[in-house]
Amino acid sequence: MFSPSICLDNLRLLVVDDDSDSRQILTLLFEFEGAKIICAASALEALEVISHFQPDILITDICLPDEDGYWLLTKVKNLPALKGRYVPAIALTGMASEEDREYSLRAGFQKHLSKPIDLNELVSVVANLAESNQFVASIRT
Repeated sequence: MFSPSICLDNLRLLVVDDDSDSRQILTLLFEFEGAKIICAASALEALEVISHFQPDILITDICLPDEDGYWLLTKVKNLPALKGRYVPAIALTGMASEEDREYSLRAGFQKHLSKPIDLNELVSVVANLAESNQFVASIRT
């Protein structure tokens, strides 16, 4: 299905999306690729999840039922539970204009992907962010 060179074994992903079908598809996709994934339906639920599941990468919709993805990203960056860890973030959203993309990147997301989701692209982006994050972590230690 996907490139055999992409390995997401044991990568910890937190997916935040209020659409249950999207959560289910992403869970199946990333479990197939070897990742450990937990999904949340709202920003507040995601913050609760982080207290016991420290993700390597955050994938979040921007339009959520309680707070938006920008608010969530700001909160995640400042959580004591992450102990200053760098957690790359992907905005996965229906907001597809160039202005939306630029705003997401300025807000701190490393990547802005528009719905409908290209699953191959998403897996590739996650793998690249994971590889970059491992490189950054090796420099810090």
